[in-house]
Amino acid sequence: MTARPALPRTSHEVRLAAVPEGLPRPEHFRVVEQPLPRPGEGEVLVRNTYFQVFPALRTVIGGGVEGAPFPGLVPGDTLFGPAVGEVMARPGTAGPPVGSLVSHFLGWREYAVVPVGGCVLLEDGALPGPAAHLSQGALGYAALTRSADLQPGETVFVSGGAGGVGSMAGQTARLLGAGRVIGSTGSSAKAQRMTDSLGYDAVVLRNPEHSFSGRLAEAAPEGIDVFVDMVGGEQLRAAVRAARPGARFVLVGALAGQLSEKGGGTTAPVEIDTFQLVVKRITMRGVSGLDHPEAHGEWTRKFGAWLRSGEITFPHVRITGMHNAPAALHELMTGQHLGTVVVEL
Repeated sequence: MTARPALPRTSHEVRLAAVPEGLPRPEHFRVVEQPLPRPGEGEVLVRNTYFQVFPALRTVIGGGVEGAPFPGLVPGDTLFGPAVGEVMARPGTAGPPVGSLVSHFLGWREYAVVPVGGCVLLEDGALPGPAAHLSQGALGYAALTRSADLQPGETVFVSGGAGGVGSMAGQTARLLGAGRVIGSTGSSAKAQRMTDSLGYDAVVLRNPEHSFSGRLAEAAPEGIDVFVDMVGGEQLRAAVRAARPGARFVLVGALAGQLSEKGGGTTAPVEIDTFQLVVKRITMRGVSGLDHPEAHGEWTRKFGAWLRSGEITFPHVRITGMHNAPAALHELMTGQHLGTVVVEL
């Protein structure tokens, strides 16, 4: 086995301690120490340097959704998610070499044994800094360029525009030639930043005392052509009302259900007027991060160039230390952060 010296004897990871009622809090998790895992044939040992905290964990903590690519978790299971790290050991010659930077889906642990097929070798210098590889911009890029086929001059509405996907999608839509970009959020401070630096022309604030549909109509008086939906619920209903003929809806997330205090975050029911879908010829398509794999390399090249030229930013929050990760998840789910949340180890 090719290995770097001075590997530790143990590794820390975050496990689910109990299934919560309502949103998970730090006490529903525990950080445990275990013997350093050993890779076998066809595997590599990766020392994680960053991993992503993402809201869909609420759904897998709640048991998961049938047909989804991620399994549900039960107490005692280790959390998972996108991570970036350095290959520290591998038996034999298969897989990325020792010392290389890779991405994989076994975050929430210091050291991960990853199947060779589950690693993506990251090109050295492709992005300015390894944390940028945890940007969720590729999902928004694929939604806009593949699923929605955004055309120059069109009006785009992104629900949840201050989140990990939305904070990139607004900027991306602008760079792809959108004529007007509208977002939504629940925070006036986030709304200000969205219009100042994240590509949005207007932001609709969620407010139970005011009609979201009415405020979206004010922000998009001529209607919307493309809707990238991270939320669902009343915002999806409002988008149907605001849609122009031939509008394309791309459903990326369901935060209205995932972040609800009721239930386990595994359902997101919404009632919409299907007559409007018919008469406006609206197309509605779901998309996940596993779709359009060819778009990821294309996105990375464009993202790197845009970052270096200053045409785009990567809004993110860095939380230091494994022991702070459970609190970071709760903060994310209660809307305390803008952009992508990453834990730095």
